[in-house]
This record gives sequence, C-alpha cells and structure tokens, in this order.
Amino acid sequence: MKYDVSLAGKVSTVEIARDGRQWKVMLNGQLVAADAVELSPGVFSILLGGSSHEVRVSPAGDGTLRILSGAEEFSAEVVDERAWRGRGHRAMETAGRQSIVAPMPGKVVRVLRKQGTTVAAGEGILVVEAMKMQNEVQAPKRGVIQSLLVQEGQAVNAGEILAWIE
Repeated sequence: MKYDVSLAGKVSTVEIARDGRQWKVMLNGQLVAADAVELSPGVFSILLGGSSHEVRVSPAGDGTLRILSGAEEFSAEVVDERAWRGRGHRAMETAGRQSIVAPMPGKVVRVLRKQGTTVAAGEGILVVEAMKMQNEVQAPKRGVIQSLLVQEGQAVNAGEILAWIE
C-alpha cells in the first residue's frame, strides 16, 4: 500500500508491504528496516533500525491521526484521498469491549464524560496532566462508557486502564 502522509507539516510518501513476518517499508523511496507488532488495538511495538518504540495511534475528531511515542505527540494525516478518506476512518475502530489507557504518567484533572454515556470515536473522555501539559484522552471507538476507573485528582501511570468502552 502506498500513502502520502503529512506529519508536522511535511508530506512524505510511505509504501508498506508485508514480507514474511516482517514489514517492508519505503520512506520517500528509501528502504527502512522495520518490524511492528500490534500489542492491543491502536498500540504498536515498532522496531526501526535497531531502536524499539511503543507507539499509540488513535483517530482524532478532525480526521487526523493522533500519534503518541514516548513523551512526544504528533498529528498525522494521510493525504491520499482515495486510500484513506473513502474508508471514513472507521477501519481504526474495533468491535467489542476496549480499554482506554493513560498515554503517560500524570494526574487526572478533568473527567469529561460519565459512566454510561454514549460517545463517538475521537470524543474526549477525560484530561490527564503531565509536566504541566494537559492531554485529552479520547474514545478509541463509538460506544458506551461501561466503567470509569478514575476520578479527578487521581494520579495514573502510563498504560494504566482508565475506562472501558463497549
């Protein structure tokens, strides 16, 4: 599959193909050694050139992708209309119960939706503050918040389950 991706204002051409158990990735015409495993929906362990990265990808409400890698956050957009927009971004959604996890260690400063509330994919659930920056944690899929496991003022660890959505 070939995509034109805009990341931090720079458009790059990315070609992705499965090669046995590994991925063959071409970035702007150059081969990149890569291996990726999806640990859970939207959470990937990626090995690039010998460096390991845990990457969280979720759809944003404006049609872009929100990408978290370590303490860095990016917004990406696939600009190839035929390859992405026609799918309506719903390919990112999964069926069944899904956890919502803390993207980084911090403190829950605001709960935006209550347990039992119906939410759309990309809609804000709560806000986690880390290093004086507030990060809105969004619903990974359309559904109902089955359980909310945190409250305002509570400290959370990276990867800790904050809520369940079904």
